[in-house]
Amino acid sequence: MRTEPSPGNLPAREHLPAGNAGTPVLDVVIPVYNEEKDLQPCVLRLHEHLARTFPYAFRITIADNASTDTTPLVAARLEAEIPEVRAFRLEQKGRGRALRTVWSASDAPVLAYMDVDLSTDLNALLPLVAPLISGHSDLAIGSRLARSSRVVRGAKREFISRTYNLILRGSLQARFSDAQCGFKAIRRDVAQVLLPLVEDTGWFFDTEMLVLAERAGLRIHEVPVDWVDDPDSTVHIVKTATDDLKGVWRVGRALATGSLALDRLARPFGDDPRDREISGVPKGLARQLVGFCVVGGLSTLFYLLLYSGFRTFSGSQVANALALLVSAVANTAANRRLTFGVRGRGGAVKHQAQGLVVFGIGLALTSGSLAALNAATNDPAHSTELAVLIAANLAATVLRFLLFRAWVFPDRRDESPSTVVASHTPAVPVGPASPVYTTATQSPYSTTPDPYGPTSAPYGTTHSPHDHQTWGDATMQLQPVRPNDHDPRDAR
Repeated sequence: MRTEPSPGNLPAREHLPAGNAGTPVLDVVIPVYNEEKDLQPCVLRLHEHLARTFPYAFRITIADNASTDTTPLVAARLEAEIPEVRAFRLEQKGRGRALRTVWSASDAPVLAYMDVDLSTDLNALLPLVAPLISGHSDLAIGSRLARSSRVVRGAKREFISRTYNLILRGSLQARFSDAQCGFKAIRRDVAQVLLPLVEDTGWFFDTEMLVLAERAGLRIHEVPVDWVDDPDSTVHIVKTATDDLKGVWRVGRALATGSLALDRLARPFGDDPRDREISGVPKGLARQLVGFCVVGGLSTLFYLLLYSGFRTFSGSQVANALALLVSAVANTAANRRLTFGVRGRGGAVKHQAQGLVVFGIGLALTSGSLAALNAATNDPAHSTELAVLIAANLAATVLRFLLFRAWVFPDRRDESPSTVVASHTPAVPVGPASPVYTTATQSPYSTTPDPYGPTSAPYGTTHSPHDHQTWGDATMQLQPVRPNDHDPRDAR
């Protein structure tokens, strides 16, 4: 059996090979709003660190969120002075909007962001992005709540951060430790599929992205960080907390109703080529068997309770038919969502209709067993009836699983290799001089408005198509760079 992804799904992770190419490996985005004082020291310090320690080509992108002070002028000056710096301005506020816009248009295979105050020690940057370059992980986050992290901040922020993460664990079953640390990275191929599912444009953007990635089974790498609180932070704690709680409710409701198409984020079983050559094993059989058994066990208990209740005012055949009908509807809905991973309302009525046909077969088995019992014994004990029904339901359960898998919820993800490749081949510029970009790979430095908000070019800067190199997929060849000396412009 081949485990090629279906159209729209992610390919297997692969190590980004080193080679000769002009495209930066890493694009670090710094979202800013009215940061005229801190922006230049931040960029100079980050650039010096990357030039000295990062072994590949990199880019620093300043994402200005509609600043009203001189931040755009500072960004334009840094772009003019430092070749690895780019400035990008949005006319609407929102950190999430800025990250999604720049990440969606970036050509770098690894995308990251950090807050302008540089509260996180930059020594954690290379450990953050290394698992993404190697192909080990899909996303990476800095964690201030890991045991080995060293954090300096006030009791109020500590309490709010830990409380928020406890809420995420209790309500959304999140297993990552720190959703709010402004120090994260993601592979570009993952971002292109994941970001369209993220609705928030503000501070909840990080949390929503991580929850959806985790629920889709993507691998999130956590890096313990050293972090010093910025006492001059302009974040409005009460408003941010309120917006975050609203976001938790919205995402939780979407996950509960199955309205998110998380199956498009599925990856093949393994990245080893041998995992894609296994034949003769039905896809997802083990997981489906476990899910079906759990749902079946709960459905049987539900059925027996219903039967006992209906039996108090009706005969055994009527009680059996009513209990089986109600439990069959619940069983089909639960198996549809939990066992076979069908989300959304599309086809739900058809699936229930097919489930009722399967119910009819189960009804025939159980009713026939009761009829045989009544023919053998005039007045069987209630415990005997239950024992016969359990045995008949076991036989019906095996048949129900086979019919569900082969008829009601067949696996239609298998596509021809040509279809899969076509669905994953992004449209890219045909050469350095081509000025045409698609939505997914559009240059973030053009003046074309993005789908998430109006944009404009940075102050006093223009860019020609010749400024951009040709790029391919996420497995493009990368160019190591020689570490440079300390930047003399950094006063630190």
